Amino acid sequence: MKKRTYDKAFYQKLWGLMIPIVLQNLMLALVAVADAFMLGGMNQNYMSAVSLATQIQFIQNMFLAAATASLGILGAQYWGKGDIKTLDEIFCMALRLCGLVSVVFFAACVFAGKYLMLIFTNESVLIEHGVSYLRIAGFSYLLTGISQCYLIIMKVSEHAKTTAAVSSATVCINIVLNAVFIYGAFGIPSMGVRGAALATLISRCIELAVSVIISYRKGYIHPQMKFLFYRNKQLSRDFYKCGMPLLGASLFWGIGFTSYSSFMGHLGADAAAANSVAAVVRDVVCCLSGGISGATGIMVGNELGAGNLEQGKKYGIRLMKISCVCGIAVALLMCLAAPVILHFVKLTPEASGYLKGMFGVIAFYMIGRAINDVTINGIFGAGGDTLFDMYSLAVCMWCIAIPLAAAGTYYFHWPVVVVYACTCVDEVGKLPWVLHHFRKYKWVKDLTH
Repeated sequence: MKKRTYDKAFYQKLWGLMIPIVLQNLMLALVAVADAFMLGGMNQNYMSAVSLATQIQFIQNMFLAAATASLGILGAQYWGKGDIKTLDEIFCMALRLCGLVSVVFFAACVFAGKYLMLIFTNESVLIEHGVSYLRIAGFSYLLTGISQCYLIIMKVSEHAKTTAAVSSATVCINIVLNAVFIYGAFGIPSMGVRGAALATLISRCIELAVSVIISYRKGYIHPQMKFLFYRNKQLSRDFYKCGMPLLGASLFWGIGFTSYSSFMGHLGADAAAANSVAAVVRDVVCCLSGGISGATGIMVGNELGAGNLEQGKKYGIRLMKISCVCGIAVALLMCLAAPVILHFVKLTPEASGYLKGMFGVIAFYMIGRAINDVTINGIFGAGGDTLFDMYSLAVCMWCIAIPLAAAGTYYFHWPVVVVYACTCVDEVGKLPWVLHHFRKYKWVKDLTH
């Protein structure tokens, strides 16, 4: 009877964290879909220019992810320990770092947008549209890192539903404002790419303002002014010990993932079109494993930080098994959804053939992706075992997947679907290594002091 009550509590906490995080991830993915459809429906160059310009934010997010993930790892443990004062110090540390990164990218976008666009294209029309977008959107990049810190601290302190509500409302506002400013409505003239940028800026301002206001409610964490410019040496060491490997992994993954799009682009317009659709579908499907991963990091981290190492270990084992079930379920879902998606997407017959093959690859890929998401990002991260992610990406992505895909694209001229499979081999290829490392239980560690 006692065991049944424990299991019920475990699954209640898992669902209570997972569902809001999945919803938040899904809503964020829908913004990119809405931007692509709205701008593409008006002018193809608008869509292409904004797609290239937002690569700047993609790079910024790699740096922000290292800081916010470190906040999540240490924050979950100190929340589990019940040490609110130290949690506040970590929150302020993350705010300082994210603020610094945001200022750098804001200045680059607003004052040197042309030079940033030249990195991605030499087409003057795309550069012109991209610069117009960045001059406005750059101000939103100034706010993104700060609001992300507030949202992470809400998740850690058991307010994941509030986080999902804030993010979902912001996304809905963004999409509505996109339609108003891009096409023009209510007496507002059509603004094209500048409209998309303005919609992003306004929604980010609302997100940050609401997050700050909510943080002062009872039961929520808000930054204490005395900690904003105070440096705790021990906490700083712990933060950087978690954050530097995460930054390395983020850069390895981000640059590597960008190269995959380059390979598909060199295989022709049909391959690039099929890859674009496959990427959107994959991002949406990955929201489920991302949600479980986020919940895992908090649940396991809470137990480890509270000193319940054996309990944290049991949670990790159970959640890793759940990730296997999730991977198989998503693979089956992909097989069932593929014919429906192919029916509604308008592509050339050749591109449709490529996309059908890509969906088959994604089905197998998702098994590895789900297990790795939960195990590496959730379980290993909860115990501060962040170096493994960087090592696994260096070996499996940079020494196997990228060389194979590059060779297949430029030298052997393999079929498109085979090259695409090469870009997905890293997630499946590192599974034995991940499971072996999991059984060492190096992640069962209390990081608090």
